[in-house]
Amino acid sequence: MSEKHVDEVSGVETTGHSWDGIRELNNPLPRWWLWTFYLTIIWAIGYMVLYPAIPLVNGATQGILGYSSRAEVVAELADAKAAQGELLDQIAATPVEDIASNPDLLQFAIAGGSSAFKVNCAQCHGSGAAGSAGYPNLNDDAWIWGGEIGQIYQTIAHGIRYEDDPDTRFSEMPAFGDILEAEQIDQVVAYVTSLSRDPSDPSLVEPGREVFVENCAACHGDNAEGLADFGAPRLSDGIWLKGSSDAAIASQIRNPKHGVMPAWVDRLGEPTIKQLAVYVHTLGGGQ
Repeated sequence: MSEKHVDEVSGVETTGHSWDGIRELNNPLPRWWLWTFYLTIIWAIGYMVLYPAIPLVNGATQGILGYSSRAEVVAELADAKAAQGELLDQIAATPVEDIASNPDLLQFAIAGGSSAFKVNCAQCHGSGAAGSAGYPNLNDDAWIWGGEIGQIYQTIAHGIRYEDDPDTRFSEMPAFGDILEAEQIDQVVAYVTSLSRDPSDPSLVEPGREVFVENCAACHGDNAEGLADFGAPRLSDGIWLKGSSDAAIASQIRNPKHGVMPAWVDRLGEPTIKQLAVYVHTLGGGQ
C-alpha cells in the first residue's frame, strides 16, 4: 500500500488529487457542521410536508396541517375589530361632551380620530391640522363656529354651507363693494387691522370705526370679537383666513369668498365623527 502524502508546509495529508502540481489538502468539514447541515435538510423536508411550501400554478401545496397565514391574519383582524366594536358602541352611546371623562374612551377616540383625520381631513387642513391658504388652522384659538367640543362635532357632522345637509352651518357675508364707497372700504380696513397691528394709514382708523359699527358690528360684534352663532370670525386677533394684507382684506370686504366644507356624518358615521371632534378638540386650540 502506497504511503499517504503529507504536505510539508501544513503537515496535513493530501487527498491524492493533483492539478498542475498543486495538491489538495484533506481538510474535511467538522462533524458538528455536517450534522447541522443534515438536520436542516430534514427540517426543510418536514416543513414542506406539514406547511404550505411548494408553489404551484394556482396556489401552493397546503401541507397536512392545513395551516394558512392568511387565515390567521383574518382571524386576528376579526378579533381586533370585535374589541374595537365594544369601544365604538360605547362611544356611540356616550355624549361627545362626556367622552373625555372616561380615560379608556378618550385614548381610543384620540387614536381613532387621528387616523380618520389623516384619511379624510388632512387634504385641506394639513397633516398636522395647521391649515393652509383658505383652510383654517385647527391648532389655534380662532374658531369661526365655536371651539367647544359639541360645536366642533356639529361642524364636522353637518359641514359648512353644504347644501345637501339641512343642518349645515350657514352664513354669508354680503358683498360690500355694492354697499360701501371705495374710501369707506379703505377706512374699515384700517380700523380692523389696527386691532392687531399698526395700520398703513392711522388717519383712517377713526372713520373706519364708524363704518364698522354701522355695517359690520351686527355680525362681528361691537369690538370685532366675532360671533360664533353667526359664523362671523374674530377680527382682532390678527388671524386672517383669506389673507392678511390690506389688499386681501379689502377684497374680502368688497367681494367675499365663502368656503364650503362637506357634511361627514353620513359618510363616516356618528362614532367616527365623535372621535374626530375629540381629536380636534385636543389639538390645543379647543375651548
